[in-house]
Amino acid sequence: MTAKDLDQTAASLGMGGRVSPETDEAGYRKRMERRQQVQKQRVEERNKEKGLVLVFTGHGKGKTTAGLGLVLRTLGHDERVAIVQFIKGGWEPGEARALRVFGDQVSWHALGEGFTWETQDRERDQQLVEEAWETALGYLRDATVKLVLLDELNVALKLGYISSETVIAGLKERPELTHVAVTGRGAPQPLLDQADLVTEMTLVHHPFREQGVKAQAGIEY
Repeated sequence: MTAKDLDQTAASLGMGGRVSPETDEAGYRKRMERRQQVQKQRVEERNKEKGLVLVFTGHGKGKTTAGLGLVLRTLGHDERVAIVQFIKGGWEPGEARALRVFGDQVSWHALGEGFTWETQDRERDQQLVEEAWETALGYLRDATVKLVLLDELNVALKLGYISSETVIAGLKERPELTHVAVTGRGAPQPLLDQADLVTEMTLVHHPFREQGVKAQAGIEY
């Protein structure tokens, strides 16, 4: 059975869709047994392992949070991680404090000076992005670092502080099993084309815009 056949079978079994209430216990059990078989075969056939490029973009909140979730998961497997923050800087977020307990397993670099509307110095911002990228390259080339989080790099790309070509070339220098997570709104198409996983956060409601609620500890920083 091909992967396409598996997906079609899974869909017919209700995997990924709404399942109608099952009143017949025997029928339900039979259906779940078949679903288990499909899932087992699906997992067995998808046995590749590779370093992934994961992009979290869009106007919704949660992009950095998603990246940091990967950081925490990787640390849970006793692997090293590196976090390089572009644009952001000037304050210490709660995540940086929390991750101190992992000691040398985590390398955290906040190499920006804050939002561009606050710095108001394009030349200085671009210089800091270039310096941050050189730091990131060091980690991307290091086989002992399992995951590199490039936080807000998409914003730097969108503003033209660094080119997509430069970033893509750097990503290709990493070892075969090194993962990279890139966050920030406005991810350019060339990066999306290179990514293995792309998630777009959609803004539906936001308390800052709609209710005048300020940024709060534990939620925004």
